[in-house]
Amino acid sequence: MIIAIDGPAAAGKGTLARRIAQSLGLPYLDTGLLYRAVGRRVLDAGGNPADPIMATKAAEDLQEEDLDRSDLRGGPADKAASQVASIPGVRAALLAFQRQFGSRNGAVLDGRDIGTIIFPHADIKFFVTASLEARTIRRHAELLARGETVPLDVVRADLAARDDADAKRIAAPLKPARDAVMFDTSWLDADAAFVEAMALIDKRLNPGPRQGDLPA
Repeated sequence: MIIAIDGPAAAGKGTLARRIAQSLGLPYLDTGLLYRAVGRRVLDAGGNPADPIMATKAAEDLQEEDLDRSDLRGGPADKAASQVASIPGVRAALLAFQRQFGSRNGAVLDGRDIGTIIFPHADIKFFVTASLEARTIRRHAELLARGETVPLDVVRADLAARDDADAKRIAAPLKPARDAVMFDTSWLDADAAFVEAMALIDKRLNPGPRQGDLPA
């Protein structure tokens, strides 16, 4: 089974995806880490993550152990990930990695183009979103928990800029798949979002009898 979970930053898709994967016994992949790791490789080499040649080479050389780095979160990694993600060569280099991961034993994958590009025929697709204000508060709390003191208005501006860049990029822009279930978590905590998502999954996997069906 492939479950695709897409959506903007800080919408709660990662937390939701991890819990769904654990509940269903499926592997989980945060595809955003791939782009963060590529961005970090470019920064480590003293390059500009917006450079298509350097970024594509970094993506082609990416190793699984790169995903275990401890510096893949935070401002520099966020910005670098957004920059490399707009480069077609980077996305092409990472496409096979993601498909191979999901095709081995099924998976829950979260990102920005899972349901539209990576697995367009996924069994279940969610597009998880939330208001900019709700996402700002969540991301601000995450940063504070990591010991990073960033003004709320700076966090809001950063998220808005990332939303704009993700929506406008030529390579796989952020948008819901036509058959995705729209899932707004603005007013849901993590537990409520999980319960609601699992109910939707159960409904998809175990549809009730159709009108006109006869009992066995």
